[in-house]
Amino acid sequence: MTNVMAGMVLTGHGGPDMLEWRDDIAIPTPKPDEVLIEVAASSVNNTDINTRIGWYSQTVRGATDAVSETSDADASWSGTPLGLPRVQGADVCGRISQVGRDVDPNRVGERVLLRTMQTHGGAVWTMGSECDGGFAQFCVARAHDALVVDSRWSDLELATLPCAYSTAEGMLQRASLKTERVLITGASGGVGAAAVQLAKMRGAHVTAVTTPCKADAVRELGADATLTRDEIPPRGAFDVLVDLVAGPSFPNMLDGLADFGRYVCSGAIAGPIVELDVRKLYLRDLSFFGSTFQPDNIMPDLISYVEAGRLRPAVTTTFPLRDLKAAQAAFAAKTHVGKIAIDVAGGI
Repeated sequence: MTNVMAGMVLTGHGGPDMLEWRDDIAIPTPKPDEVLIEVAASSVNNTDINTRIGWYSQTVRGATDAVSETSDADASWSGTPLGLPRVQGADVCGRISQVGRDVDPNRVGERVLLRTMQTHGGAVWTMGSECDGGFAQFCVARAHDALVVDSRWSDLELATLPCAYSTAEGMLQRASLKTERVLITGASGGVGAAAVQLAKMRGAHVTAVTTPCKADAVRELGADATLTRDEIPPRGAFDVLVDLVAGPSFPNMLDGLADFGRYVCSGAIAGPIVELDVRKLYLRDLSFFGSTFQPDNIMPDLISYVEAGRLRPAVTTTFPLRDLKAAQAAFAAKTHVGKIAIDVAGGI
């Protein structure tokens, strides 16, 4: 093995021109409790684009497609300056090629998925934000965060799981969704499409908010009914609201919750600043949940669903890693349903 690798590197906050292809990136050396992963595949996620454009900064008040300026001081997931240059890529599927001295050497060769959200002390790290991710030939992670998977799914299909599906699963577990009525916004995106599948797997009645041209595809994923983004949900019709959109539609979506309903949020692509009548919160006994931190059981639970055949992949198209800019442009166009995969092993 040489000591350098190829990959796409983020050099600063801004547009796609901040992404730079390099073939002289140093291959990381695993620390005693870490493993080195030879990356096979990754995928495109909102978080990678949002990190690139600096949307997580508290100075940004608008939607993810309307960022004009940001602050480098708090533009990472953790609200701190992003370490640059950074190899992004929240999703990693690959094989362990080397282990640190405290890791069982028999783990070399294992096919693994990495946790996207990793706990380091009291902090939550996100792959591709606080540490390097999957948009290069190799990456390192703690052995604890590299989970073995035994599945017939391809590497490209498996690579769609760690970020989107773990976010969705974390939301549903946080809201304790059972065989209830759930409304899911942003249902055609990666997290939304995952939430539709995972909610249906639980026996919930799923109503998905999407565009008319994507309604059939979202129903194929398991939605029982769909609403357009302009439709007002029936008042009090839902036990749980899974929100990835926020923005101007927030008050109407919230009105869709029944008394004692639960609201869980892990995204705000239409804008983070919303209008809330606090009386609705306390007079109707609503519960609000933010969902970023993920307990250790989330990824093993997801892998068990895949291995048991309870989920199916939702890959809409694939790009080689070299064409990451084009992949992110296709993602931002929002004409797809599900996930856009990135071929790392075959895309150098």
